[in-house]
Amino acid sequence: MTDRRADPAPASGALWRNLLRLCIVAALALGLHLAVGWARARVGEDSAASALMPALLVGLLMLYALLIALPFVPGVEIGLALMAMQGPWIAPWIYLATLAGLGLAFAAGACLPYTPLRRVLADLRLTRVCQLIDRLEKLDRSARLALVAASAPRWLGPLTRFRHLVLALLVNLPGNSVLGGGGGLLLLAGFSRLFSPLATLATLALAVAPVPLLVWGLDLDATAWAP
Repeated sequence: MTDRRADPAPASGALWRNLLRLCIVAALALGLHLAVGWARARVGEDSAASALMPALLVGLLMLYALLIALPFVPGVEIGLALMAMQGPWIAPWIYLATLAGLGLAFAAGACLPYTPLRRVLADLRLTRVCQLIDRLEKLDRSARLALVAASAPRWLGPLTRFRHLVLALLVNLPGNSVLGGGGGLLLLAGFSRLFSPLATLATLALAVAPVPLLVWGLDLDATAWAP
């Protein structure tokens, strides 16, 4: 008997759901852009509004953390833009917000039931992935890891032993938004149930540190050489 769960969704319904997902992501990105422009305009026009800047900054950082947690959102570019606007002093806060956003994506993936994500994959006509999810759903972590290693190409199988290192490299990979961005990668990592939460958090803490640390170091170097 054929398993109807593996059948892709009707093309018309899948198309509309995919368009809706893209519109939601675009609307959130546009909202952050407008919020940044509004905050800069208010501070530039009214010096009294500078007292509101800390609250505005906290709000923008929270919004940034939520955006970077979303799949296919170029969070690195957003963080670099915020550091460019505010200067090196904001780099540690961008680091913490990035870590929080990616951690949120991982936690969401770990708590996500199999059915909703499977429906998204069915909308994308990824039938073989849906079939793999059907098999993974019934396994524990060790059996799931063995199945993934066996299903992957021969050269890719051994990398499952170093999956946390591979995750760190993918998070820092330029243009990783094509692969789902940091949020999409962490969502998938959490959903796979193959990554330890503490090890993943430690991996992210090291993986996202270089750029903010470099930008913050520029401010420290400027202070050290100041007359």
